[in-house]
Amino acid sequence: MPEAEKCRVHGDCDAVVCLTGEFMDAKEKRKRVMARSIKLGHCVCDPRKPCPCTLFQEKNVCTCAGEKVPLETAGKPVRLTEHIRSAGCASKIGQKDLHEVLKSLPVVEDPRLLVGMATADDAGVFKLTDDVTIVQTVDVFTPGVDDPYLFGKIAACNSLSDVYAMGGKPITALSIIGFPIESLPSSAMTDIIRGGMDVLKEAGTILLGGHSINDEEIKFGFAVTGLISGRGIVTNAGAEPGNVLVLTKPLGTGIISLSNQIGRAPDGSMEAATLSMTTLNRKAAEVMVKYGAKACTDVTGFGLLGHLSQLVAESKVTAEIWFDRLPLFPGVLECAQKGIYSGANERNADYSAQRVDFDKAITEEMKAVLFDAQTSGGLLIALPADKVENTVREMQKAGVLCSAVIGRITERSEGKINVLVCGDQRNIPVISKTEREQKMSAKESKAESECCAHGSGGTDKAMKMFQDFMGSAMAPGAIDVVSKELMAVALGLAVHCVPCSRIHIKKSLEMGIGKEELEEAAALAVAFAGCRALMLWNELKNDLKIN
Repeated sequence: MPEAEKCRVHGDCDAVVCLTGEFMDAKEKRKRVMARSIKLGHCVCDPRKPCPCTLFQEKNVCTCAGEKVPLETAGKPVRLTEHIRSAGCASKIGQKDLHEVLKSLPVVEDPRLLVGMATADDAGVFKLTDDVTIVQTVDVFTPGVDDPYLFGKIAACNSLSDVYAMGGKPITALSIIGFPIESLPSSAMTDIIRGGMDVLKEAGTILLGGHSINDEEIKFGFAVTGLISGRGIVTNAGAEPGNVLVLTKPLGTGIISLSNQIGRAPDGSMEAATLSMTTLNRKAAEVMVKYGAKACTDVTGFGLLGHLSQLVAESKVTAEIWFDRLPLFPGVLECAQKGIYSGANERNADYSAQRVDFDKAITEEMKAVLFDAQTSGGLLIALPADKVENTVREMQKAGVLCSAVIGRITERSEGKINVLVCGDQRNIPVISKTEREQKMSAKESKAESECCAHGSGGTDKAMKMFQDFMGSAMAPGAIDVVSKELMAVALGLAVHCVPCSRIHIKKSLEMGIGKEELEEAAALAVAFAGCRALMLWNELKNDLKIN
């Protein structure tokens, strides 16, 4: 019992303030509150429950009297996902139900309203004055991770993302939290808010205040206000035929979060997903605005196809998605094959499937990934084809997690999506270093150690200096990493270094570089080094089955 003033009735004793403002003993307060509840026939805090309630009968605690539930997890970390039903953006109401609710509401019209509810965009845009245009959004959801601080960071990244998707810059935020304060330690709530505040600080966004609710299920998020240039607004309604689609984060957070909830997450998958979910979309947004993105949406609770279906409907176009080009978290497809995906998939499919035609080779687990509810996902950007290369290169230099070319806008229509297994091999997706490393097998790692750039003399000072030099030479700089990898292929063939050539060809394939690009790199080697390079290329091409 916390310390209190002396009780006016009982003198020097542990006391709390009663409803009338008098001080009384805790037991007396419990008796008074419970007597009122019993007389009413309902708990005064929750009319759905009788009095005495189950909690009182099992643990001798009356929360209505201000008593706290004994923390059986004392000394143990709080697991947030044990206190929710659906994790992250999977907790949101599905598009079909939401559409049913909103369709009968009046359309808000005002000449200052530049983007409103009518287009179901990521955020609203309002012109305050000739010089000031604001973008506003609100986003709240349940935790998809157990750590309170990380949940706060993820919630903040997710809330800010809507502003970034519109091409705006977030400036202020208000927090919204639902928390079972009587059954979980208040320190967990503090950590959630602290995590959110740290991300807001990183984004240059000021927290003005917030609102809290005593809720059985944990929820957290922010209402965010940003500034946006009237000419720089990027909506979900501007995609045009010929545009190329770029995705800036891997897919699968919903599947991974659920697998983590039930203790079946593949090794390393939750860590990879958490890194993505706690990464702001700020840098990707800055680059897309610079290069004139035609349309954008962030991929969150409605899944890739759900958000894309809204984009194609508002833009009146047909999109083509190439499944083999989608960046995925490790183990996502394996989990989907085992049926590990949330009920949000069904809701997302119910609404979006009418716009989607699947190639016959698209399996059920592939569909599960496409409809998977993402939490703090990446930006899906429609770019002019001639701007894609520079956009992707600059995103990579800026440290964007990935900048994968995953499809294109093909024609005008009422809004359709065609999902194919394989895409156009001439389009080169850029996969982040982390993803490439995750894809490398132990066998490939061993083979790489045989290359002259990674020789066995690792303890030798000269060899270490050479390795450092090679690492620096291959790092992205003025020349992007894709071009450098192709150069390494050509040089390896030209100097007839078999291990080097094999390794860099394999790396190129891992990065999504197609046969045509490799053939041209080999042609350069042959042009400068003659038949020895040609013979080595043909040998390795057959060995690595590059057809």
